[in-house]
Amino acid sequence: MDDLAVTFVDRGRVQADRNFVVDGHSVATASDRDPEHEYETYVVWNLVVEMPEMTVLWDTGSHPEAGDGYWPTPLYEAFAHVDAAEHTLPADLEDAGYSIGDIDAVVMSHLHLDHAGGLHNFAGTDVPIYVHRNELPFAYYSANTDDGSIAYLASDFDRDLNWEIVHGDSYHLTDGIELLHLPGHTPGLMGAFIDRPNQPLLVVGDEAYVEANYAGQSMATSLLWNNGAWKESLERCRDRQRATGAEVLLGHDLAVFEDVSGTMD
Repeated sequence: MDDLAVTFVDRGRVQADRNFVVDGHSVATASDRDPEHEYETYVVWNLVVEMPEMTVLWDTGSHPEAGDGYWPTPLYEAFAHVDAAEHTLPADLEDAGYSIGDIDAVVMSHLHLDHAGGLHNFAGTDVPIYVHRNELPFAYYSANTDDGSIAYLASDFDRDLNWEIVHGDSYHLTDGIELLHLPGHTPGLMGAFIDRPNQPLLVVGDEAYVEANYAGQSMATSLLWNNGAWKESLERCRDRQRATGAEVLLGHDLAVFEDVSGTMD
């Protein structure tokens, strides 16, 4: 579509052991019982997709108080969003040339705390918040019981929000944006196929944190709701890329983000 534009919004840096991101990256063996661990830097990002009929925000990033006790200590110890306080959603949107008031719709890839932390900016408004049917109940279940995943915070999404529920494996949000159900990381993870004028963009998101995941190396078990579903979703993404020649945007790979967005850290 000639009148569709994608703007990449840098939302800061998360630091974590690569073993969380690539399963078994550094493990002890009989001959090497004390292997070196790689503590790496990853990116958090959002997208603004602008068309004549609507402006869409993809995800909302981390809550700015993530490092000040808003995130549970065990989660922050594992995945430290070290500059969250410097990356409020309104300020980052302003740097990209937009405001909260410019956003006509929000698409939530999923409701983990590094993606849903900015939803409070839309509480009490009529801005539709698109989420997959399988994600919302799992998020509430996880946030309010001892089961499920610890990466959901009720305070992120248990608000007066105008939820719009996405059903099925594929949903055309509007001309040029197809939402793709990619279960595995979470039950309701969504990616997107965005029909940019020069080259389509395949938003894989947290289906693959980094390039090694996209090549088939699983994330750590703690990051997967269902490993079998993750493998099926990965093949679906790679099939779509092969068929369309789309550029691929991964979940947290800093080098890939810089390459796709045309920015440098």
